[in-house]
Amino acid sequence: MSKDYYKILGVDKKSSKEEVKKAFRKLAHKYHPDKKTGDENKFKEINEAYQVLGDDSKRQKYDQFGSDFDKQGGFGGGANWDDFMRASRGQSGGFSGADFGGIDLGDIFGDIFGFSSRGGKTRGRQKRGNDIQVDIEIGFREAVFGVEKEIRLTKNNYCEVCHGSGAEPNSKMKNCSDCNGQGQVKQVRQTMFGAVEQVIACTTCQGTGQVPEKMCKHCGGDGMVRNESKYKIKIPAGINDSESIRLREKGESAGVGSMSGDLYIKVHVKSEKGFERIDDDIYTEEKISYPQAVLGDKIEINTLDGKKKLNIPAGTTSHQKFRLKNLGSYRLHSNIRGDQYIKVIIDIPKKLNRKTKKLLEELKENLE
Repeated sequence: MSKDYYKILGVDKKSSKEEVKKAFRKLAHKYHPDKKTGDENKFKEINEAYQVLGDDSKRQKYDQFGSDFDKQGGFGGGANWDDFMRASRGQSGGFSGADFGGIDLGDIFGDIFGFSSRGGKTRGRQKRGNDIQVDIEIGFREAVFGVEKEIRLTKNNYCEVCHGSGAEPNSKMKNCSDCNGQGQVKQVRQTMFGAVEQVIACTTCQGTGQVPEKMCKHCGGDGMVRNESKYKIKIPAGINDSESIRLREKGESAGVGSMSGDLYIKVHVKSEKGFERIDDDIYTEEKISYPQAVLGDKIEINTLDGKKKLNIPAGTTSHQKFRLKNLGSYRLHSNIRGDQYIKVIIDIPKKLNRKTKKLLEELKENLE
């Protein structure tokens, strides 16, 4: 029965060669027998599909005649499945010495086993400096309306004299003698599958393949110095307590050939007496007298925008809530504001003078 290679790779007949490769790479990572999700039979199946769909000539014949167009099988060039598996692990000289249907094993499996098939000027993954977290405290209203803060911290920064290169200004670069300008060196390590030959970034040149003839005097060739940094941080309106702001590449440098980590600003919001914030809304309480509740009144209340007037209608009950629109907090990254909710509490006096008590008794009789 003819196999549906398009279905096996999860692509359609109109998919480009790059889309086919991308689909194969994703599935190869998932089903490689050395991974927890591995399945050797499935791995063989997707490799077989890619051997055909990844080759323009074979794909054309497959589209015309189906999967039975080529009975040869294998990878050609005397290579078999065992050869392929050893090569996909970077063993026995990696991928060299056998034709695997044009599959770049380093490109597909290199990030699993730490080798590359490209050789030459291929570089390892770029080093990355450490991320940093800084905690700052802001006021309740600053969180609602936004604020700009300045922070200072001491950390490893790229050298501004050599711009992180480690070379003295105007100094020429030369090939690294430890890796012969390749930026990588071979390393053999023992794994559960036996000895694995890896190609790793050269630690002398940090994977660049080049070293300066004269080291930077300011940083000693490290490409970084430890000093104080100063940043102005815009805290957006509506930020919540314990939320963080990320500043890309403002963390620590790892020296020559690296990119800096990120700086995270964790914001802690102080409370303010009389105000409570829930999401975008603000909640407050106001006390009113019994006559104000019965007869109604206009009272002055506190808001984040200053003093405002609130109408208390006649017959208001204790703990009744009133809403003032657009007097709450700003919504994060938006011009929309929440509302303010005012809960009124009728203040019942504990002690009454003789006159007041008499008036209340008369009121009680009239109400009855």
